[in-house]
Amino acid sequence: MATTTLTGSRIRSYRVDRGMRQADLARACEISASYLNLIEHNKRRIGGALLVRLAKALDVDPSYLSGVVEVRVAAAMDAAAEAHAEVTPERGRAEELAARFPGWARLIARQYAENRRLEQVIERLGDRLTHDPFLSASMHNVLTSVTAIRSASGILAQGGDIEPEWEARFHRNIYEDSQRLTDATEALVAYLDSDKAGDAGGALPQDELDAWLEDLNWRLDVLEDNPTVGIGPLIEDSGRLATPAARQLATAYAEQYAEDAAALPLERLVDGLSGGRTPAALAQALGLEFDLVFRRLAVLGAGETGIGDPYGLVACDASGTLIYRKPLPGFELPRYSAACPFWPLFQALQRPMTPVSRLLRVSGRDEAQFEALAFSTLAYPSGFDGPPVARSWMLFWPVRRSDVPATGVGTSCRICPEAGCVARREPSVFA
Repeated sequence: MATTTLTGSRIRSYRVDRGMRQADLARACEISASYLNLIEHNKRRIGGALLVRLAKALDVDPSYLSGVVEVRVAAAMDAAAEAHAEVTPERGRAEELAARFPGWARLIARQYAENRRLEQVIERLGDRLTHDPFLSASMHNVLTSVTAIRSASGILAQGGDIEPEWEARFHRNIYEDSQRLTDATEALVAYLDSDKAGDAGGALPQDELDAWLEDLNWRLDVLEDNPTVGIGPLIEDSGRLATPAARQLATAYAEQYAEDAAALPLERLVDGLSGGRTPAALAQALGLEFDLVFRRLAVLGAGETGIGDPYGLVACDASGTLIYRKPLPGFELPRYSAACPFWPLFQALQRPMTPVSRLLRVSGRDEAQFEALAFSTLAYPSGFDGPPVARSWMLFWPVRRSDVPATGVGTSCRICPEAGCVARREPSVFA
């Protein structure tokens, strides 16, 4: 029997481990003992609100009851097997291994995930060295100063008759260029050290906003509790938002967040997900715009989404510049370079107010698959005689491999290994 159909068996196992009687658990979840008995014998499928209530009563994450954890671990092991096909592992028995030896299975998945993380660090560093404007300017200053020092010192090293006035000038130039070199290298080292420590100092305003949201796990709890509360203290008390520009971006984000939380409270959102609704079906059932529902789904934790994984979200304006980034493992979002043109995010810009759905295969060693749903809006803040302001949003979440054809996409051309891409702007460093 597939692991995804054994929810009842897991519920019974956790209940017995905790020494709970069936009647006590049924009473805590406001269902009959007979109905719980059917569930525990896998004769009734459950999900949504009831699964959450059972998980809360058993003090366990819902993903452990639904079997999503086992499926996710098995998928990770299958991806590791594909990346090392020369070892010839028994790929068809990954779920069996995950079910029989969950500890060893999690260890294999953890090691593979760590290898992928280190690879992505290298990819991001390569991307950053190529596209970070601060690094580019700093390296230019360093090389210019080194060249000037080398030129002046070379003339002095050749010897010969040099007038005292010119000799003093060369010495002064070497001293001044050395000072500039020292200042440039100190600034560069401080910038790299601050980024390594996670400090927002020296970063772009958008980077400060991303770091702030990541620290909060992309959820502003104070606005969830009361969307009308003042957002001033929330912004001012943050050590991440070091520059006025970053605080301005954070203020605009918090104002939008408060509007979204008032229009779709968290409790109503979680209830709406019961029954396994897809994001598109949820938006239609609630009668709300797709972009609003996307933003609300992106604040949910893995145990609240009903799919066992959090949602990722990315947004851009009409220029294609990314203005919001919530990445997921296996679907990294570029910080300093342009994104993949095949993302539905950009296709939605060509079809405003029309949802675009795609199954994506993100190129890489494990070639993870994601479902993506994109939607773009047009606003006229200056009136209908003024220019339209476009925003495009793309919600994405991991899915298991399927036989449905998937669109191959990457992060950005610079680090994308997708061979023969017709839209490639530049060669990949991993070609």
